[in-house]
Amino acid sequence: MSDLLRAPAEIKYAEELDWLESVDDGPKPFSWRLSPKMVRLFVLGSERADGLDREISQKWFGDRSFVERSIVTLASDRGLLLIGDPGTGKSWLAELLSAAICRNSTLVVQGTAGTTEDHIKYSWNVSMVIAKGQSRASMIPSPIMTAMERGAIGRFEELTRATSDVQDALISILSEKYISVPELDSDSDNIVFAQPGFSVIATANSRDRGVNDLSSALKRRFNFVRIPVVTNKKSEAEIVRFRTEELLRRHRIELEVPPTLLDVLLQSFADLRASAAAATSDDEKLESALSTAEQIGVLEDAVLHSTFFGERTLSARTLASSLVGSLARRDPEDLALLNKYLHGVVEPRSKEEGGSWPEFLEGGRDAIATLS
Repeated sequence: MSDLLRAPAEIKYAEELDWLESVDDGPKPFSWRLSPKMVRLFVLGSERADGLDREISQKWFGDRSFVERSIVTLASDRGLLLIGDPGTGKSWLAELLSAAICRNSTLVVQGTAGTTEDHIKYSWNVSMVIAKGQSRASMIPSPIMTAMERGAIGRFEELTRATSDVQDALISILSEKYISVPELDSDSDNIVFAQPGFSVIATANSRDRGVNDLSSALKRRFNFVRIPVVTNKKSEAEIVRFRTEELLRRHRIELEVPPTLLDVLLQSFADLRASAAAATSDDEKLESALSTAEQIGVLEDAVLHSTFFGERTLSARTLASSLVGSLARRDPEDLALLNKYLHGVVEPRSKEEGGSWPEFLEGGRDAIATLS
């Protein structure tokens, strides 16, 4: 795993999954590797009441009901659609569920304007077709077809980014649970049937509404689970801390993130979200979604900058510079909004509360002056 830039969940948490499988005596749907209870426990972590001999770490931070509804959906004949704002952990939850259920989270199709039916069905190895003709051997199955053949979970990221033709092709897969291959003549080869355990987890960005709206026919084949933005400061702090610790381990960095600076980061995003919610037009909002994922990105940038170019300690000045640099995407609109935030909110707070806020204010002002 140390040789991988980013190990998939089934490799990263292989030891936990092996142990859970060894003690799991619950009923398992289809070909699932873990029972629904153990899948939930793997995703949300263990508690004392679970009575396990070892602790299972919490990997996704959110409402238990979202996870349970997702698991129940995957045990049915319907697909699962995780929908929400950017950075709410939809893809991470999909990866964890796939890893726990079938130990393979890599059967993924990425939805884009360039995604075609071939990406969710099959294509051909041209050189083999020229040499030997069309056959199952010369066919290149898509990740979704591979999931069907293995009775595994196939994932479709950013479903609303794909065109209506691609979405329509997915309808027949979810309904009929097979893919026809009309190019092949043999009755045994020209249909690929889904094996028990096959399902699809799709994700959709709620901010992409109107890009390629889902048809009512496709919606009926999915159970929707809406993942809200995390607004609870305690939960958000846990997520940011969890991801930051992962980052430090991956880069083998020994640098402490002071709790006071984590509080400054959380409060800054809370302030900016409140300002965006009160805005009456898009011009009064930052282009950033101000998601938890973007908070992690700001902190990651500050940590790496402090490690490689600073004094190997995280400062409020560096954190402010990273926040401005990460969130200022439109020039000059976003810079003006961030400057307004610093003068209208951070400056009074720095005078009243002191602490890290004065240095944070100074760092933010310097960053804006540099970008202006």
